[in-house]
Amino acid sequence: MTTPSILTRLYRRVERAIVPTLALVGWEVFSRSGVLPPALLPAPSQVLLAWADWVVGTDGNTQTYSGHWIFDTAASAARVLTGFALATVLGVAMGMAIGWSRKVEKLIEPLLQILRPIPPVSWIPLAIIWFGIANKPAIFLVFLGSFFPILLSTIHGVKTCDRNLLRAGAMAGGSPRNLLIHIVFPAALPSIFSGLRIAIGSAWMLSVTAEMVAVKSGLGYVLWDSYYFLRYDIVIAAMVSIGLLGFLSDTAIKLLAARVLRWQRGTTLQANEG
Repeated sequence: MTTPSILTRLYRRVERAIVPTLALVGWEVFSRSGVLPPALLPAPSQVLLAWADWVVGTDGNTQTYSGHWIFDTAASAARVLTGFALATVLGVAMGMAIGWSRKVEKLIEPLLQILRPIPPVSWIPLAIIWFGIANKPAIFLVFLGSFFPILLSTIHGVKTCDRNLLRAGAMAGGSPRNLLIHIVFPAALPSIFSGLRIAIGSAWMLSVTAEMVAVKSGLGYVLWDSYYFLRYDIVIAAMVSIGLLGFLSDTAIKLLAARVLRWQRGTTLQANEG
């Protein structure tokens, strides 16, 4: 096999940046072309200036938001992580129970299937009535948006567990509890991690939605408040911040999955070699 040339290796390093760079250049050119007023579609350079002031307080052009980005981000991240953690614990526990026991499935699944199609945002009025204008309604909505992807992925992982493994474990004298902990749960982990990756995206979306309505802090609140003051550069900066935080959260779950599921890579490699 020939060694890749320097140009080939360089291209591979910058390949992922090509499309985003072209999009930013096109956006900058279009914004400065005068087709739309600059206030309605700020150029990336203008957004970057507003974002820099929001983050470190460079020149005060974002006024009351200047230098407050870390606090807004921390408020949103705390709500996301709290709701996501609650959804993970309950979703995995209930998913394991439903996937393992037909009796539990018959008792609980009909109610869950009725609740699942209801959009989480439709719970906002009730969440405000129940919890008031504070962190709790946002955490509740994040929980709802994260719970069902994790639940369904866990159920799928349990139900698709290799029956031969279960038979071998039972023949070795394993109790149902031991089979569930040592065979079914590890076998379901790839599906569970897939559900976690879907759920973390929903968690960020629901957190921002809740902050627009029921909370007076966080990235979603800044986004909505900036809209009222026609500061669309801050609106876009908030959108980009949310996107980056969602990307980082997803990357963290991918790295955790790669570490936890190291055995899966070995199994896949053996299967390919066979």
